[in-house]
Amino acid sequence: MFAKTFKTVALIAVIAATAAPALATGSRVHVEQYGWNNQIGGGQGGRGQRLTVIQNGGANLSINTQDGRRNEAAVGQTGYYNSVDTDQYGRRNVVGVSQMGNNNDATVGQYGNRNVAAVVQIGNGHSTSVQQHGSNNVAAIVQY
Repeated sequence: MFAKTFKTVALIAVIAATAAPALATGSRVHVEQYGWNNQIGGGQGGRGQRLTVIQNGGANLSINTQDGRRNEAAVGQTGYYNSVDTDQYGRRNVVGVSQMGNNNDATVGQYGNRNVAAVVQIGNGHSTSVQQHGSNNVAAIVQY
């Protein structure tokens, strides 16, 4: 009886350990939201990811995905109905997005290593899309 119970428990432990999702080691997320109906979503995989999102206003959305090592993203939104989508895959990519106004949209994809992207949109109805593939790319977008 003991041997059968031990084997069953051991099998359950092995299945649970292999089925558990991988966790982002040493990663950090900082979120501040003020106002109403602001939303954040996304995920982190790998190691040493950093994400900061600060939203003030209403119905702002931030979706951020990080996979790899030591990627950093910072998002600040003030106003209403702004949206940001950042995707970082690789190592040491950095993105910063600041939107002040209403109905602004920014999408940034970084696929590689040591890419830098900065987006600043002030006013209403701006739209930006940045895609960086490879390494050591730099993009800066400012719209008023």
